[in-house]
Amino acid sequence: MSHVMYWNGGWAWMTLMPLLWIALIGLVAWVVVRLTQHSAGRHETTQPRKTPRETPEEILDRRFASGEIDADTYSEARKRLAAHRPEPL
Repeated sequence: MSHVMYWNGGWAWMTLMPLLWIALIGLVAWVVVRLTQHSAGRHETTQPRKTPRETPEEILDRRFASGEIDADTYSEARKRLAAHRPEPL
């Protein structure tokens, strides 16, 4: 009788043990990935960087400085921006 009970329980363990090992290895891998991602991105998540948006004038200055536009285009664009700039409150 004990031989029959062992046999019935034995196939269940033979099926479950590989599944348990796969689950354990997967859990360890998941923990390692989460910890490495968290430590690598910790600075960004605790204090998000607030990069100020460039103003149209700053964009124009950058494009002129990099040589994308010439001096005449730069001067004309500066005049147009100044003409359409809203008055401060």
